[in-house]
Amino acid sequence: MTGAKNLGPAETRPGIGSVVVRNWRRMRVRWPAKLWFWCLALVIGAAAGFAALLFRLSIDRLTLLVYGTDGRTLATVLNGLPWWWLITVPVVGGLVVGLILDRFTPNGSVHTVADVIEGAALNGGRVAVKEGVASAVASLITVSTGGSTGREGPVVHLAATISTWVCVRLRCDGVTGRDLLGCAVAGAVSASFNAPIAGALFALEVVLRHFALNAFAPIVIASVAGTVINRLEFGGVTEFVLPEPGSLDFYVELPAFLVLGLVSGLIAIALMLAVFWAEDVGTYITRRTGMKRWLRPAFAGLLMGLVAIWFPHVIGVGYQTTASALTGQLTFHDAVLFAVIKCVAVAITFGGRMGGGVFSPSLMVGALSGLAFGMVATSIFPHVSGSETLYALAGMGAVAAAVLGAPISTTLIVFELTGDWQTGLAVMTAVSLSTALASRVVERSFFLTQLERRGVRLSAGPQAYLLATVPVSEVLRKRSYPGAPFPPESAALIGAGQSVAPGATLEQAMVLFQPDSADYLPVIAAPAQGVGPPVYVGTLYRADAFMAYANMLAATAAEEHR
Repeated sequence: MTGAKNLGPAETRPGIGSVVVRNWRRMRVRWPAKLWFWCLALVIGAAAGFAALLFRLSIDRLTLLVYGTDGRTLATVLNGLPWWWLITVPVVGGLVVGLILDRFTPNGSVHTVADVIEGAALNGGRVAVKEGVASAVASLITVSTGGSTGREGPVVHLAATISTWVCVRLRCDGVTGRDLLGCAVAGAVSASFNAPIAGALFALEVVLRHFALNAFAPIVIASVAGTVINRLEFGGVTEFVLPEPGSLDFYVELPAFLVLGLVSGLIAIALMLAVFWAEDVGTYITRRTGMKRWLRPAFAGLLMGLVAIWFPHVIGVGYQTTASALTGQLTFHDAVLFAVIKCVAVAITFGGRMGGGVFSPSLMVGALSGLAFGMVATSIFPHVSGSETLYALAGMGAVAAAVLGAPISTTLIVFELTGDWQTGLAVMTAVSLSTALASRVVERSFFLTQLERRGVRLSAGPQAYLLATVPVSEVLRKRSYPGAPFPPESAALIGAGQSVAPGATLEQAMVLFQPDSADYLPVIAAPAQGVGPPVYVGTLYRADAFMAYANMLAATAAEEHR
């Protein structure tokens, strides 16, 4: 356009004063809400931290009551107990667990991290409160009386029940509910393991499954609050004390850690598949024999007691055995045998629906496997190899990361549990290979595979599960809508099965939309009292269904990138 004035940089850019004024107005509008939310995150993180601390102390007290010691020396003390006591305690514990779960949960099984992930993705950051509390109590009894499991799963779900309770009373929307859920999980994990960095990243990587900047600050605040709660009780000590700082000279050993990563991935796969197979076998036996579901944990407790007669180290969380592996106090034979028996014990515990978490068992199996691998590697190349305990540390992280499907947070948890930050290359190398291998066999992680086995498909991302969250009744156009087809016009579609119920999901409806089919589906409901023809409710248009899907994808992308 001739005669147009070309504006220079000074004329096109706003002045500094206007930028300051605009940003000040924006801060006045947004920051009060942010500060309020950060204060709420602090409170929830502290509450979750106290819950995790109480859960941990309760395990120690109950273990002391039934076995005469805490978890740190449990394996040693169990060697001196009579065989009948090793059988009786897990059976009684399993019976109590079975009665609790039968009374307070719909399917007689504990709620775990998988349910928290499902709540974050599909239920606006909410989980079942009553079932969550019952699951925490059941898992507490399991860990203390003979189950071969960990405490992180129950702690995470217990924290989720706290955030759910808050969300219900504050009537939070889905985005706020998910953020508060992440805060609670971060506070609980940090308090449970004295790992503030890993606690925050665990909430983002495993539970929320995104790294939105808007959620990062409150989750970090909650994680710090949980860590403070832990350190007020235990101080700044690490869970495991290594004999000496790890070293990796000349990077010559890195290929060995690549191989260790692949081996760890296979071991993680074997552990997960063993658990799933045991669950299927347990369900099959229960149905075939007509066993009451409350007896299933007691039967698993009997098997655990029989195993503990010869291998008492499988009882409980396994801190003593894991520490022995990290300090190289086991022989090659013991390391391999203990790892195999631990996998069997974990499968029995989960197959019997006794409850607990999978993270601590995977740490133990990984440390044992890494130690055995390190003994072989250092014997083949003694002049260029470092300490075999370095392999135990890397194996611990590699197996746990593959099971959790969380390479970032698991790597940091390993560092914070041991206080050894000098072996980062070795651990990261093994973790990367193990998670890459395991994710090709299972649905990315143990938790997501659990959900897939229930028919909840979250591993492929929101584009795969969002349609299952919206009922047809929210998208349909009622029969009074102008231009809607009359019931006689839809008779052929109804007769051909091309119709949906109001309570069906868009996922079920979208399957019926074919390229050559009609652009709408009749929505029909069952007649009152089951007598007479179906009731024509309205119409679901193809365009409306796709528009709803696009809006959901856009909202999810906005939440994850805000």
